[in-house]
Amino acid sequence: MATFIRIVYRVVYDALYHFSEDDGWAMASHVALSTLLALFPFLIFGTTLATYMGADRFAETAVHLIFDTWPPSIAKPISDEVRQVLTIPRSGLLTISVLAAAYFASNGVEAVRVSLNRAYRIPETRRWYITRITSLFWVLAAVLSLAAISLLLVVVPVALGFAEQRFPWMKEPLGVLASWRVYGTLLVLTVGVTIAHLWLPAGRRRFRDVLPGVSLTLIAWTIGAIVFAYYITTFANYARTYAGLASLMIALVFLYMTAVIFIIGAEINAAMLKYRVMNRLLRRVTGEPLPPPPSQRDQAANI
Repeated sequence: MATFIRIVYRVVYDALYHFSEDDGWAMASHVALSTLLALFPFLIFGTTLATYMGADRFAETAVHLIFDTWPPSIAKPISDEVRQVLTIPRSGLLTISVLAAAYFASNGVEAVRVSLNRAYRIPETRRWYITRITSLFWVLAAVLSLAAISLLLVVVPVALGFAEQRFPWMKEPLGVLASWRVYGTLLVLTVGVTIAHLWLPAGRRRFRDVLPGVSLTLIAWTIGAIVFAYYITTFANYARTYAGLASLMIALVFLYMTAVIFIIGAEINAAMLKYRVMNRLLRRVTGEPLPPPPSQRDQAANI
């Protein structure tokens, strides 16, 4: 037990120390602002492309999947503005404004990539145009995924109605499936965070290498959202301080908090990789003997 506590202390201390020393607070601000600035361009580009594909419910699906994880007091003002923006008709797909929206949406991905590179302590070795094309690819992948989900929402109610008529005993399981918002949002969020840790930064990582940070991020995001929503409704009065900009400032502070948690999750992964904690814990669980310290291994090799 003492060894486990000592390992946890070393990992947490190393992660927080590196986060503070390597401009983690500033990087969280960069991620929060870039995410907020990329949100509207992403939805504009996604709605235009999805409409071209025939996924007319893309906007509503995207709004739910993005904002259902936010506290209602924070999400409602912004989601209402998003709906108004997305109802504006756009003449064509390949216009300068829509392509510019895709480019600005990729800035949010770029901010996350840079912050993860710092957290994992890995220098970027790819060319700038490769990273930008990769970010645009992930924007397009996100749009296509949301478009596919919105298309499924047209088919699923019909299939559920047919199944309930033919198989009444499946009413409860189908009811759970019908509540797609909660489960779909959690699934999309988990997959998105995992993909970001695995493939956005430079280098290669295994799934088990990023699992602790991803789990910690999701749990901390849930707790943080509850606490922040309670703080907003109970103590804070942003409307008195920022007047008409209150909803924007609340969203920015909330995104800053989530960015700090996200980067610290990557810092935890990096610290665990540094100390090879996962290998040590697995060896203790399976009963395998721990490898000797490097000095002893060198002495054994010399003998």
